[in-house]
Amino acid sequence: MRVVHILNHTRRLNGHVHVAVDLACAQASLGHEVFVASGGGDFDRLFRDKGVSIATIDHARRISTLLFSAIDLWKLLRDFKPAIVHAHMMTSAVLAFPICRITGIPLITTVHNEFERSATLMGLGTRVIAVSDAVNASMQRRGIPSSKIDTVLNGTIGAARYERRSETPAQLRSPNILFVGGLHPRKGLPDLLKAFEMVFQARPDIRLYIVGDGPCRQEYVDMANSLKSASSIEFIGPSNDPYPYMLAGDVFVLPSHADPAPLVISEAREARCAIIGTAVDGIPQLLENGDAGILVPAHDPLAIANALLDLLGAPDSIDLWKSRSQIGIEKLHIDRVVRQTFDVYSAAIKAKTPS
Repeated sequence: MRVVHILNHTRRLNGHVHVAVDLACAQASLGHEVFVASGGGDFDRLFRDKGVSIATIDHARRISTLLFSAIDLWKLLRDFKPAIVHAHMMTSAVLAFPICRITGIPLITTVHNEFERSATLMGLGTRVIAVSDAVNASMQRRGIPSSKIDTVLNGTIGAARYERRSETPAQLRSPNILFVGGLHPRKGLPDLLKAFEMVFQARPDIRLYIVGDGPCRQEYVDMANSLKSASSIEFIGPSNDPYPYMLAGDVFVLPSHADPAPLVISEAREARCAIIGTAVDGIPQLLENGDAGILVPAHDPLAIANALLDLLGAPDSIDLWKSRSQIGIEKLHIDRVVRQTFDVYSAAIKAKTPS
């Protein structure tokens, strides 16, 4: 099958980009002809290695730019003749929609960030992929018919991005708590900092490692420095390969306030972390509704602190939850993501084919 993926850019440290990259590379590895049309980014070498073709389509939100981009996309579709166009962000969907409508090519859209108001525009697709059941329900509340939406839960295990990653654990002091994610309000890091301060009173030997970057970094560093536990908190910064930190982590915590289907949960489970996550959006589904990780309410530092103290207070608890992280983990393999995505493609093609 010939497939064109279209997205704003292919820069690292963006979850929707990683999903698209993983999918495109896995599809190409199965012998499909795959193009990625984007503003460009960090994955060009990987695409070449995996036989994925690249086209530059500028997604800058200027009318003049988008007009030329629409012409470039139309030429790509005219020459390549794909069976499917798969858009991963709002601008991509809006850009592709009229061209796909004119050419009769089914347009698939994937909703990665349903918390954005513009996510409703992803309903332009012939079919809409939701990255978790929570996103599916949210899109239905926005007026997208359930008959048009399919859930394909995110999963990263076996993805091409990881083929050259290090399997050597990072050098972290133990016992430790690990956070990996963007430093912005949606990820809830201040809740974890407050929880860590509580835990530190009972366990002054504990360490907190924070891997990631974002617009609130300095604000969060200042907050950490104001705590009594400040000397036990380390901001490591952004990492293209957080896996070694996960291998060295004792407890992985994701205190998100909103998170459609965070890839970092799949990565932490592959690394056999004991996991604490908030019960929001796609996190419960990624943690087997609490079987593969501990779920706590969002916006509740005390609940996070109590869960951490329970784990640290019983010698076997962390090992138990590391083992439980493997329950149902086969669902998080990229092979399953690819298979279910092709099922969506087939349904879209069938709907476009006259009976």
